[in-house]
Amino acid sequence: MSAIPTRLRRSSRDRVLVTPEGIALPVTVASRGARAGALMLDLVLIFLLILGSTMALFSIAGGASAFMREIESDTAAGHVLQFIFIVWIVVLFLFRNAYFLFFELGPRGATPGKRMVGIRIAARDGGRLSAEMVIARNLLRDVELFLPLVFLASAGVDSGAAWLAATGWFLIFMLFPMFNRDGLRAGDIIAGSWVLERPRRKLEAAMTVARGAEPAVAAAQRKYHFEEAELSVYGEYELQALERVLRDKRHQSVESVYQTIAAKIGRNDGWNDERRFLEAYYTQLRARLEAGMRMGRRKADKFSDEG
Repeated sequence: MSAIPTRLRRSSRDRVLVTPEGIALPVTVASRGARAGALMLDLVLIFLLILGSTMALFSIAGGASAFMREIESDTAAGHVLQFIFIVWIVVLFLFRNAYFLFFELGPRGATPGKRMVGIRIAARDGGRLSAEMVIARNLLRDVELFLPLVFLASAGVDSGAAWLAATGWFLIFMLFPMFNRDGLRAGDIIAGSWVLERPRRKLEAAMTVARGAEPAVAAAQRKYHFEEAELSVYGEYELQALERVLRDKRHQSVESVYQTIAAKIGRNDGWNDERRFLEAYYTQLRARLEAGMRMGRRKADKFSDEG
């Protein structure tokens, strides 16, 4: 990962991410405000889910208790209420912890709050966002946010030193993103992740080849044909990266990407004709992905299953 040269930089949050395939991919780091807004939205959603689950369990508990009393079994009623209370505790735990894990481990790498503000999690090394990364950054969220809030609530202002310690703990982690250029949480640093803005363009609009190149692309289509198995290797993320390489027209990048893709799909017939080979692969891969989208199937990247 490196910085974009000053003359090309549109924003202080623009970066260049080098993927394992050697592709230099421009990305934009999510703003601290967007991350805070996403967290607030997620916490509101979690609260609403907990509230709805609590009301549902109270309703079930009331009905079960009334039924047990009708059959004059107070002991059984007590056992039912204890069981429902245990279920409620488990629900609270799952909503607080599994909520973030479930959505961030998905193909979009984003919770509903992050999706609403247009950001997602990614690996800082350009590789796959692994389960270990997501688990690590979310375990740290307990240390950063939930534990100090619990201590603050239990200590109270009158407890003096304990309250000040809990407040300091909370502020250190909450202000941590303000003191690094990428707005990383402590959890991001440990997990090797960061939060990026999602491209706001739709797939069909985003993935286009320059109009002037259309005759050359048509000629390449007649020369190079790729089988379904060769096209199924990559997804939308790699397609957009390939488009950027073709637009930049850097011979070294084109040759490097050609070697990567050719080795991946087991082809070598594009030697000394790398650009036309990649243009043909780009066009056929794009057509395949768009056809899948019309059928409700999407493949986010090479690591994702189609669905």
